[in-house]
Amino acid sequence: MESINRNTRNILFTVILVVVFIAGGLGGVVLDHTIVAQAFLPPAAPAFASTTPSSTSNSDPTLNSQLINQAWNDINQQYVDRSVVTSKNLTYGAISGMVNALGDTGHSVFLTPDMVAQEKNFTQGSFEGVGLEVSMQNGAVTIVSPIDNSPAQKAGIKAGGIITRVNGEDITSLTLNDVVQKILGPAGTQVSLTILDPKTNQSKDYTLTRARIALQNVTWTFLPGTTIADIRIASFANGMDKDLIAALQAVRQQNATGLVLDLRDDPGGLLDQAISTVSQFESSGTVLEEKDAQGNITPVLVKSGGVNLKIPMVVLINKGTASAAEIVTGALQDANRATIVGTTTFGTGTVLNEFHLSDGSAIMLATQEWLTPNGQSFWHKGIDPQIQVSLPSDVAPLTPTKIKNLTAAQLQSSQDLQLMKAIDLLSKPQAPGS
Repeated sequence: MESINRNTRNILFTVILVVVFIAGGLGGVVLDHTIVAQAFLPPAAPAFASTTPSSTSNSDPTLNSQLINQAWNDINQQYVDRSVVTSKNLTYGAISGMVNALGDTGHSVFLTPDMVAQEKNFTQGSFEGVGLEVSMQNGAVTIVSPIDNSPAQKAGIKAGGIITRVNGEDITSLTLNDVVQKILGPAGTQVSLTILDPKTNQSKDYTLTRARIALQNVTWTFLPGTTIADIRIASFANGMDKDLIAALQAVRQQNATGLVLDLRDDPGGLLDQAISTVSQFESSGTVLEEKDAQGNITPVLVKSGGVNLKIPMVVLINKGTASAAEIVTGALQDANRATIVGTTTFGTGTVLNEFHLSDGSAIMLATQEWLTPNGQSFWHKGIDPQIQVSLPSDVAPLTPTKIKNLTAAQLQSSQDLQLMKAIDLLSKPQAPGS
């Protein structure tokens, strides 16, 4: 088992449907390795020594493994649909079941080899798929956010929707892994999704063509009719900070009087990118605190040498703001560097490490919890904005790419109420963050 350095690990795991998972951890590591090491035998062969334990104990791994052996053999020998009784199905199902038993909904996850490959592609800035970040929430496959420039975003799919059918098949009783496998596929092929809006209880069908997606981690523009710059971070993939630094230097050179940092529908990415981002706006202080299983708290400090842009600032967030984007939000809020506008973030509050299993699959393990610089936990709770502003259900956030094609009048008449609030705040004499 291998643990990846936390400073370069995803703090939001991504398999972009490609699909994105909010990832976490797993208990019983020794038991997992027993299953993985021994289960890849022909289905007719027993994966474990057959035994019938009379009792089990949380402190006795031998008895617990015997119970799993018994269940494995019963299923392997007796289940009527022989087409699904394969060693891989049973193994992956067993590992997924242990992860799910942690109750760490939306964070802890088992990754198949294909998902591991997609996660790696995302942090490098490109992937194939439809471009949705999803998570299992309250037993439903829920959309955390669409990814910029993806088929899902172009189709108008929004955060919060629940996937109920894939290619017409009811998937509400399936595991997240099973649903992912049905949606994944090569670029150029199609997949249909039925998505339920929990606010209206209405469903809508989408037919998406999977594509090769190159992430634009940072885009920016001046808001028409203003001297306010709008910078969007779409993800915290490797090397994002270089693009951010270039954008901030251009903003400074062009004498912007205010800055909107748009983190809406940003699923996060790498921890070091979050630290670097905060370090462009603060010259000292704490980015976050890390809390381990023993309750020890270690501050992670701002790095020196950033752009240190001092103009007033508003950060936009929503339910799709997760992971690294939440770290940045919490740091800027606690330092009173920016006013936070929008809706409560997703709540990805753990340091994740990837532990490789022998067949190329992996588990994402939550080894530490993140706290904001003021010591506030946001795991499973999210970060609340200082000014609550929701968007109408039929309105998508404006991005710099879209804004570049608008006139000042068109921008003012848009229904992006969160962006309009940011403009209002930054147009006042004593704007936030000044």
